[in-house]
Amino acid sequence: MMKKIAKLHYITQVLNGKSHAETAEEACAAGADWVQLRVKDQPYELWKEEALQTQAICKTYGSTFLINDNVRLAAEIDADGVHLGKTDMSPVEARELLGADKIIGGTANTFEDVQQLVAAGVDYIGLGPFRFTSTKENLSPILGLSGYGLLLHQCQMAGIKTPIVAIGGILAADIAPLLATGVYGVAVSSVINKAEDKEQVIQQFRQELLLVAETKA
Repeated sequence: MMKKIAKLHYITQVLNGKSHAETAEEACAAGADWVQLRVKDQPYELWKEEALQTQAICKTYGSTFLINDNVRLAAEIDADGVHLGKTDMSPVEARELLGADKIIGGTANTFEDVQQLVAAGVDYIGLGPFRFTSTKENLSPILGLSGYGLLLHQCQMAGIKTPIVAIGGILAADIAPLLATGVYGVAVSSVINKAEDKEQVIQQFRQELLLVAETKA
């Protein structure tokens, strides 16, 4: 069963004294309908508190709510799904814990990563980074536009249909060339979190994603 995967993924971060839940609320109010809670190095109880707050916000706005890394927490609070990094629990184990209906995404940097994630039955793949980003520590090798072009061509040749979402320092101007490589959508964090007018940024991203989709249709 193909699950509905958004073309614009929003990722939370702690910024300017605001919590994950606060940045999520601002983004949802501005139109974000897919939220990934990315908490790092927090005790379980604090993580859970942040997750419950963010989940409540997502329910209010009708946004899809995913938790980064923490499958146990996602299962406990009945999140919509998880996004798994390369060193997290395997998607197969996560599926056993969460069940068939939940969304499971995985992080990839190479074609081999993509193949492994597809074989493990993920619902979408976060492929990156597109360019340098300070949001993520231990950054994988930067792909750039040519890297995406090569990887998406390999996916096409291999008949891979799993939605691939580009991530890593992406701006609205990058969307058309990225989607031209065959990418399904984009995931962003700082470009929304640091924006004065978040609604304008989200609308701009949506318009670009829509324009390219219409051009292809």
